[in-house]
Amino acid sequence: METKRLRKYKMNADQFVQLLPKATLWAEEQEKKILARGIPLSTQQLEDAKIIPVKCPEKTRILQVRSIPLPEDPELKYAAQEIRLITPNTIGMSFRYGIYVRYDYWNNRETLVHELVHTLQYERSGGLGQFLEQYLRECIEYGYPQAPLEQEAINKAKKICR
Repeated sequence: METKRLRKYKMNADQFVQLLPKATLWAEEQEKKILARGIPLSTQQLEDAKIIPVKCPEKTRILQVRSIPLPEDPELKYAAQEIRLITPNTIGMSFRYGIYVRYDYWNNRETLVHELVHTLQYERSGGLGQFLEQYLRECIEYGYPQAPLEQEAINKAKKICR
């Protein structure tokens, strides 16, 4: 495995690979929490999900939060902050069928559509671990929000919501 520094960040490829199992476990825990406490998509949100097209929009739940939670694990927390994946400005985050939306963006259609595009990307990739490996690698390599999967979500949300 290559050990050179990845673009912009102190994290190297070996550290990334080592953290992936922890990141996947944390993401699975977040999805379970949101699915247990979140609410189903509204009629309009289901319509948007079908346009995207999310394969199983009926499984999706959204949970309003004051802020997107950071991992408690110190290494994961550092990595999330290092690649700027979770900051005080983060307004939404998808964990496959579980989506956090910050309270002040709760009724923002573009935010939810953006996160639903990530739900589609999870489905397309074959699961949580597979998506996270690609997404996080892109965020480290290209920088967030220039990562290709992030750009797809940004562009598709703008197109659907215009």
